[in-house]
Parts: sequence; C-alpha cells; structure tokens
Amino acid sequence: MAINKDQDQTVQTMENDPSNGSPHESLPPADSQDLSQEAQGGVSRQEYDRVSKERDALLDRLARLQAEFENARKRNAREQADFREYATADAVKNFLPVLDNFNLALRSQKSEAADSAMRSGLELIRKQLEDVLIRLGVQPIPAQGQTFDPRVHEAIEMVESNAHGDHEVIEELQRGYKLKDRLLRPAMVRVATNPAKK
Repeated sequence: MAINKDQDQTVQTMENDPSNGSPHESLPPADSQDLSQEAQGGVSRQEYDRVSKERDALLDRLARLQAEFENARKRNAREQADFREYATADAVKNFLPVLDNFNLALRSQKSEAADSAMRSGLELIRKQLEDVLIRLGVQPIPAQGQTFDPRVHEAIEMVESNAHGDHEVIEELQRGYKLKDRLLRPAMVRVATNPAKK
C-alpha cells in the first residue's frame, strides 16, 4: 500500500506541473496570440493596419511634394527665360539709336556722293549690327507701303494724297522693331489720307 500512495502523489504532481506539457492546459486568449506572434517577430493586425495607413499617407505626401517641386522647377525655368528676354530687350533698345545713326549716315552719303569705300564700310557695319539683332530675335517692323496699324506704327503726320490708298504708310521716318512677339518700339511713319478712296 505504501507503494500505491507514492505513485498517486507522483501522478498528482505531474498533473499540477505546468512545464510537463499536459493535454489539460487551457488555450491562451486571442490577444495573447497576437502578443505571442509579436514575440516571434510577427505583427498584430492592428499594428499592420496602422503602419499601412501611415505608409499610404507618406506616399501620398511624397507624390504631392514631387508634383510641387516639378511645378516650381518649371515656373523657375519660365521666369528665367522671361528675365533673359527682358534683359535682351533692354540691351537691344540701347543699340537701336546706333543703327538709326548708321542709316542716317548712309542717307547723307548718298546725297553728297561721298567716297564709295566709306559708304561700303558703313553698310558693312550696319549689316553686322542687323545680323546680331536678328540672331537675338529682333525683327524690323515693315512699314512703307503697308496699311497703318496702330499696334506697330506711330503716325507722326497725316498727308493728303490721291496717289496712295487711304491709311497707307507713305514714308518711314524711324524703323520700328519687335523682339519675338514683344514690341520694342513702333515705327514712326507718315500716313496718307485719300478722301476719294474712303
């Protein structure tokens, strides 16, 4: 009988010992399963959803910042191009009186029948100036023989004439210029008025 008591105590001890892995152990609750997954390197569903939302928000913010940066870069490039164009316009305006003086000199040389070498030198310098202006995008405004256009012509005098059409430019006093689509200065002109052709 003494042997049976010892065996009963051994059986009771084994049943009460949690480390022996008995089949009567209770299952842990759902939260404990999440914790055990985290302990094993896994992530709970709540944590996964939170990190996914945070990632989506960051990706959206990154996309917006990239778009803003691209827009700022394009705006900066446009502003620089505009600045260069306006800077060119100011420089060109300073050259126009020089070109005007060359044209006046050539007209006076014609009337005085001066040395042909001098005349050809002046024409060459004028041609070089005009070529530089063309490379910069400067274009002369056609005037003589054209219909008066107040957007690009400035009428200095109205002359009554039956030989010309009404509002026809009969003489260009000073050439006008445009830089691409921007008016640098209007052409100063004399304009015909023809009462018969009104």
